[in-house]
Amino acid sequence: METLERPTEGEPLKTGEDGVETGPTETELKKGCKEVLGLSKLTHWRTAVFFLSLFLCLTVVFAFSFIIPCPVRPQYQAFWNRSFPGAETYDFLAFEDVNKDKVKDVQFLIKDNEASPNNTCGNAGLPSPCVFMIALDGTDGKTLWERPLEPDYHWAQCGLDANMERKWDCLIFHFDKLSALEKHNGEVRWQQSHPSGPHSSIPVLSVPDLDADKVGDIALVASDNVQTQLVFLSGKTGVQMGSTVVLSSAQTDAHLLHKTGEGSYYVLLQNGDGLSGLALWRIAAKAKDGMEAGLKKDKQLESRAADVSGLVPVYTSGSLRHVVKTSKSESSDLVLVSSREVAKMDGKTLQLLWTFNTTSVLREPAFGHYNKDGVLDVVLEEDMDNSTKRVLILDGKSGDKLWEVELLSSDNSPRPTSVHTINSISIFVFWGLRPLNSSVSSLPGERRSYMLHPLYSDVILQCENFTEHIVTFKATLMERGRHAAFILLTGPSGEDTQDEVTLTKWKLKHDVPQSTVLPVGDEPSETDDDNIKEAFNRLRFSDD
Repeated sequence: METLERPTEGEPLKTGEDGVETGPTETELKKGCKEVLGLSKLTHWRTAVFFLSLFLCLTVVFAFSFIIPCPVRPQYQAFWNRSFPGAETYDFLAFEDVNKDKVKDVQFLIKDNEASPNNTCGNAGLPSPCVFMIALDGTDGKTLWERPLEPDYHWAQCGLDANMERKWDCLIFHFDKLSALEKHNGEVRWQQSHPSGPHSSIPVLSVPDLDADKVGDIALVASDNVQTQLVFLSGKTGVQMGSTVVLSSAQTDAHLLHKTGEGSYYVLLQNGDGLSGLALWRIAAKAKDGMEAGLKKDKQLESRAADVSGLVPVYTSGSLRHVVKTSKSESSDLVLVSSREVAKMDGKTLQLLWTFNTTSVLREPAFGHYNKDGVLDVVLEEDMDNSTKRVLILDGKSGDKLWEVELLSSDNSPRPTSVHTINSISIFVFWGLRPLNSSVSSLPGERRSYMLHPLYSDVILQCENFTEHIVTFKATLMERGRHAAFILLTGPSGEDTQDEVTLTKWKLKHDVPQSTVLPVGDEPSETDDDNIKEAFNRLRFSDD
């Protein structure tokens, strides 16, 4: 109470009427006591809050350190393979996280009497040989599940559950049935007979929910020499919705579903006259009254319709060979390959962006980031005659040529591909044979894979030689940021006497130490080979 007895500078002594200095009054003393007591209570509350916060922090630290286990990253093998003697296989590979370990697993198909001793066609009540869809663990190649299906196989498509609330992921057309399989265990969610009429072709069109059951639906497109038809199926049950719709009175070579910048869906049809589109709302309205509700219209594209049918001409060419989306986005840009040129179209407006004159493009184009402008660049293979080909990379923004190399052509070579990195560039992979001198020619069945690092564009990395019959080859990101891998599916060709299907997975960086660094042009590279290989080993990968 010493502070109350003695006045401070904050409370100077008052001067009375007679000039005598006086101390604080009784009322002021009571008021000061209350303020001190209030400050004391506030200090106690602050102390309590501090110790409570400290206790909570220590509890969280203790929980994460001793109670909650740290997540264990999957331990994957850099290389594995699985063989299936006496089997046949198909040009199909799919990558999904089947066992939920954040590493992509591999799904593929074989035709055999059995997938394993305990899983045979006879045990499933099916004729032998039958079709098996198999899922292998991406980390070590062990079998996750096997699903026997009735022969024969026509087509399959996976990755259909994205943002559509479906309980299944893969749709398989086999025998005369459509089977919807769940990716985590291979369970058949529904199975329906294929709609009457010509057999549909892939890709399956994943369309919005048209029957208001909160599950995205699907559309199948079928074409014969007379016409092209479309049928809608419920994504929940597989039952046909509405009637079959005739899209065109001509045969269609290929088709895809595209979403414009206005949010309107169009079915794009490729035929001998070029590329044309028909609005999904028009098709849904023809299939069943009212089913088009909720689908948006694109007034700008509708104004370009050629007649009352609503068919919109998109690209005119008498020799259109390929129409490919640059990415998985519904509104991604389109690249079109004809006998005379390669063209790129804006995905939002379907307006032509640029063209590049070329002849005899061998395969569908691939895409990757050669420069760091954020626009996917285009990879082409041109036939140069004399058993040679030219690999070109075109600027995705302008269509200008960025890079090229000539290789000897090799039979049964996969198309180019790429893997994206976190440094806004991609590693490009292509196949062929780079001769050490002009007198060397390719041997029958000889082919090698090559990798290009855009920051070292004056060299390519020559990797392993493969002599087996390649059914299909993919490069994919197995684990985000870390684990880019190659998946190779080989099997018997028409001339092979040895019937064995082999699925091989190896890490992209697994090829680097034993690879050979080759110059692209006539001048040797100024960078040491070891530094170039180290640049490949430092790569981290992205799924963008």
